[in-house]
Amino acid sequence: MSLLVTLGAGVVFGLALAAPPGPMNAVIAEESVLRGRVAGFRAGLGAATADAIFFVLASLGVVAVVESLPLLRGVMIAVGGVLMLYFAVGAVRGARASFRPTAGDEPSIEEGKGFRKALVLALTNPYQVLFWLTVGVGLLRPGELDVLAYLPLVGDDLVGTLVVTTGSPALIGGFFLGVLTWIVGFPTGLVAAERRIETFAPLVAVGSGIVLAGFGVFFLYDAAATLATL
Repeated sequence: MSLLVTLGAGVVFGLALAAPPGPMNAVIAEESVLRGRVAGFRAGLGAATADAIFFVLASLGVVAVVESLPLLRGVMIAVGGVLMLYFAVGAVRGARASFRPTAGDEPSIEEGKGFRKALVLALTNPYQVLFWLTVGVGLLRPGELDVLAYLPLVGDDLVGTLVVTTGSPALIGGFFLGVLTWIVGFPTGLVAAERRIETFAPLVAVGSGIVLAGFGVFFLYDAAATLATL
């Protein structure tokens, strides 16, 4: 029973990490409504692959190097900001293309584009590195972890809600199972909604562009502030 509880806790944690709005979900949403459910899943798989890479690096202690080098962290933030602004422009262009006369046709897409886009964004996201420095290391180290306390904005209100035993393969497996559940279910839900509402695709694409642009501006501001302290 404890194994199932730990596995379930990992699934909940993975969903809690993957579901909140942000640049990764903006990319998944854009790919899903403009290019189909499979493209959305590929984008989600790109973000999940980055998490797997960070997980391995955290287990080896490599991730800590980024946090110990402010210059490297500042450059990463700046690169991430520029990339998000670039992808925001692409999202808006995709929204304009979605108003084409042959709206029922599938647009052409370079194979794996969404996967690479999400993977590069995730790998250049220093906040994802910071997550794996804290929660990621906590998942690997035997002990107890207050899972929901690390969530942005609402973490303080959820302290003590979900405390699990760490260092367990079931917890790690459940975590990635939760992420997988989201990257399959989220694109499926978006595509289903798009089929019912004709204007849904361009609206989501524009919304994705706004989210990416907002995070891009924030990243560049943060990068400038980080580098100014050196």
